[in-house]
Amino acid sequence: MTQQEMEKILEVGTLLSSERNLDRLLEKVLICTMEMARCDAGTLYLLDGDGLSFKIMRNDTLKTYSGGDGRDSGLPKVPLSRENVCALSLLEERTISIEDVRNAPGYNFSGPIRYDAMTGYYTKSMLVVPMCGRDGSKIGVLQLMNALNDAGNICAFSEEMVLVLESMASQASITIQNARYIEEIKELLYSFVRVMSSAVDERTPYNGSHTRHMAEYGSRFIDWLNARSAGERFSPAHKEEILMSVWLHDIGKLVTPLEVMNKVARLLPEQHAAFTHRMQVVRLRAEIDELAGRISPGERQALIEATHAAARLVEEANTAGFITDECLRQLQLLQLRLYRDEDGQEHPWLTPEEYAMLSIRKGTLSDEERAVMEEHVSITDRLLSQIRFSGEFSHVREWAASHHEFLNGSGYPAGLSGEDIPPEVRMITILDIFDALVAEDRPYKRGMPVERALSILQTMADREGKLDGQLVRLFAESRCWEKERPKAEKEG
Repeated sequence: MTQQEMEKILEVGTLLSSERNLDRLLEKVLICTMEMARCDAGTLYLLDGDGLSFKIMRNDTLKTYSGGDGRDSGLPKVPLSRENVCALSLLEERTISIEDVRNAPGYNFSGPIRYDAMTGYYTKSMLVVPMCGRDGSKIGVLQLMNALNDAGNICAFSEEMVLVLESMASQASITIQNARYIEEIKELLYSFVRVMSSAVDERTPYNGSHTRHMAEYGSRFIDWLNARSAGERFSPAHKEEILMSVWLHDIGKLVTPLEVMNKVARLLPEQHAAFTHRMQVVRLRAEIDELAGRISPGERQALIEATHAAARLVEEANTAGFITDECLRQLQLLQLRLYRDEDGQEHPWLTPEEYAMLSIRKGTLSDEERAVMEEHVSITDRLLSQIRFSGEFSHVREWAASHHEFLNGSGYPAGLSGEDIPPEVRMITILDIFDALVAEDRPYKRGMPVERALSILQTMADREGKLDGQLVRLFAESRCWEKERPKAEKEG
């Protein structure tokens, strides 16, 4: 073996060990072995159940190249039968070197010969090398065709080169096996994360598909940003890290009390029931007072009508998106009304606690309840601190726990502002707010039209200084909430 060939093997080893994407790794394995063997064509198969699947195919003479992008070749699997030379090599775990496939007794080369007849190619020499893992597991097969000598003529694969390629195949096998292990571990992590995220959504009917929608929008948005950029703005690893943060951003809601998270009205159910019962008591007391001659029939009827008006007012205030000044004034008057019980004790029609809840200007949560709800991001941070994220996911905890921070410092939990908020967090925040605005699966409010939601995002950016204005404009332009959207044009 020459010094140059030894250096090439070391170079190939470094190249293979640096690739994490399995599809690109398979492509590199075939390209590198073809370069080392100085051959014209090659195919890489992976064991797939009861057969060998075509993964990467290259033919320099025909200029045909397929694989490397993870898409199915569409070709049928090669059965694991000794009649097929590539399957035979893997089954017997031995390298098969053929000088001329048309003069090779004991082997069936009808497949390559049929391929030649269809394409006009001429297959002569062939080398088939099995790929097995360190534990002896069968991984796949490297099949190389038509080695070329210095003059560019087809020749047999030399014995020395066979040894080199066997060594490379062994190294490639371990690298492929490691890449598969990484993919399996990563998929296990993603499965766990999706289960935990689903557990959050399943706790409440008002959070149904929130995280999944955010992940879908985020994935399309990142792809759109990459498509319009001159270079790759987000690497696959960077994209995965952002999406992992999205999947985990609400994990703290696992321990948020349901009576807070599911609160669809200002009054708690027991408060609403108590008020309704109180109005019934007022009507019954009016009937008793009329029978006792303490009030006239007209006064009794006026009281009954007043209780119904009070009920309508409370019902309106209980579910209103915003409490107007007029509604607040009527609530103030209502809390001044009193009635007497059978012992002569006076009681308010509307208790101070009920008035305090009904007078919440916006939303359904009191200050105390909102503090409990906002605590979910701090809980997210504490929960994720228990997970040892790998280098590729090293920012997940930070990004997931910061999605309620605003650029103007008015967010929570840390009140971060400006450059202290990473671009990834700014993106997650936009996704979170947008889906909350347009969500159709929340029975306490109707989903907002998309253009109205985009207008709110722009206001939060331009007037309030809470969101990244440029990112909001790109988000709106991307239409990433639509499954079918226009392709972004490359910036020149």
